[in-house]
Amino acid sequence: ASTSLTLIISKWKYLIFRPDGSKTQTQADLIVGCDGAFSAVRKQFLRRSRFNYSQTYIPHGYMELTMPPRNGEFAMKPNYLHIWPRNTFMMIALPNLDKTFTCTLFMPFEEFEKISTGDEVIEFFQKYFPDAIPLIGAATLRRDYFRLPAQAMVSVKCSPYHIGDKCVLMGDAAHAVVPFYGQGMNAGFEDCIVFDEIMNQFNEDFSAVLPEYSRVRVPDDHAIADLAMYNYVEVIQFLLHMLHMFFSNTLVPTLCFGFFLVFQVTFTRTRYHVAVERWHWQDKVINRGLLLGAVGAAAGGFYLLIKNPPDINKLAITAEKIWNKMADLKTPPSVGAASQI
Repeated sequence: ASTSLTLIISKWKYLIFRPDGSKTQTQADLIVGCDGAFSAVRKQFLRRSRFNYSQTYIPHGYMELTMPPRNGEFAMKPNYLHIWPRNTFMMIALPNLDKTFTCTLFMPFEEFEKISTGDEVIEFFQKYFPDAIPLIGAATLRRDYFRLPAQAMVSVKCSPYHIGDKCVLMGDAAHAVVPFYGQGMNAGFEDCIVFDEIMNQFNEDFSAVLPEYSRVRVPDDHAIADLAMYNYVEVIQFLLHMLHMFFSNTLVPTLCFGFFLVFQVTFTRTRYHVAVERWHWQDKVINRGLLLGAVGAAAGGFYLLIKNPPDINKLAITAEKIWNKMADLKTPPSVGAASQI
């Protein structure tokens, strides 16, 4: 059953009100808000002064469908990331331990809203994902598509993550991100690691631990939120368009932009905001290098033209021949004339 939670900030107690009218009151030394993107704990932070908060919904939603095993085995090769790119939307399939695949359809809400019947589901998949129909099953598609509505994706930023020495936010309650960098869960786990490290550093003194935790984590979590949104706006949508153009009927592997950044974020404990700063520095160096290379090439070409000037007469003859060829192409052939190669 759904519950609503209210914090009594002055006494650091919390009340849980249930639909049946009952309530429970508890007092704690530390309240840790790990209650997700729509955090009831964070909602109480909004009542306080100097608490910054923003949320952004993206136009795309997502829906999860299940691809069952075939003859007790995976229906597709499990060691690949399967992607069906379709211009403004896509479907991906990831393997599970029970040999099913979770197929996630990312699509603008306006497209989801166009489909309202089972027949329209099948028509949609026949048009965009025909090879997925026998793998998922037409009857399963008709049923599962309407099991749950398309879910929204939201990016949440806030600061600070604490109030005094009694309450702190972690995970999606502090920094929900869109899922296009694959770091949402990792960022939540890293909150726990960093909090534990700071607890050891300050001998579990919450009055010192909580402010330091906010100081350390806020810039990193904002950085990964920005990276995820950047991947959605600048990379994912561009990739979908390009992959759809060249591989509209093919399963293709995912492409990585900024491998150096991806490596630092995914495989090291480099702080997110530090990785982003290095990425910007790298881009600046590369862009300046390309600019200097272009200037050098132009200067070298100009120098060669001055040192070895071309024969103008030869150029004029060449230009005249080109012009005559173009004129011949524009002249329509006479009726009944045969072309010669």
